[in-house]
Amino acid sequence: MDFKAIIEGILFAWGDKVKVSEIAKSLEISEKETNKYIDEMIGDMDNSSRGLRIIRIDDSVQIGTKPEIYDYINDFVVDRNKKNISGASMETLSIIAYKQPITKIEIEEIRGVKCDYTLKTLSDLNLITEVGRLDRIGKPIIYGTTSEFLKQFGLEKIEDLPEVDNFKENEELTFLEGK
Repeated sequence: MDFKAIIEGILFAWGDKVKVSEIAKSLEISEKETNKYIDEMIGDMDNSSRGLRIIRIDDSVQIGTKPEIYDYINDFVVDRNKKNISGASMETLSIIAYKQPITKIEIEEIRGVKCDYTLKTLSDLNLITEVGRLDRIGKPIIYGTTSEFLKQFGLEKIEDLPEVDNFKENEELTFLEGK
């Protein structure tokens, strides 16, 4: 049985850090033996032309990309995301940009629909972030835009957003054009 292949498969499939003890239990081998295989894999990956590496985090390990290829991966992800942002996401992003700091409930009141998925998408794209929590029952999250938002829209600061009154009716904004 190829334990290194199984460990690599587990790390890839899980997508997050996994405790070495859990891997050992799954393989029905000792943690010491599991660590030996992991150390070999780390060496193999570090000394190859592969784009992946195994990272130790305390008593866990995780598969990830090598830092030297980050820019290529980032460019790919940005290009893919250019095509994947929906009208609902753009509408929500606009509300957050112009009304920040703002809560999910306030966004939903403006849009008239739930926006959990849209907020997650925008957060995953690093266009919005949690900037705090309101000091009231439920401690709702307060959202704001990120420096990545400014970068993608060619802005130096949020105050550089065009005035809402300056928009023509039915004018469309271009997203992620690298301007």
